[in-house]
Amino acid sequence: MKKKKNKEILDIIKAARKQSREEEIKLHGKPVKQSKIIQSKKVYNRKKLKSDLQ
Repeated sequence: MKKKKNKEILDIIKAARKQSREEEIKLHGKPVKQSKIIQSKKVYNRKKLKSDLQ
């Protein structure tokens, strides 16, 4: 019986996530990334230094 409850809960969560995702796509017109990597400004970046010199 416990596995059946877990499956029901997982189905509810899955439906909620899908609905949230659909709303997000309607709002922004495209899927939005959930985790965006933000690079530190203090990190050495050779490409940026090369472009600044030219």
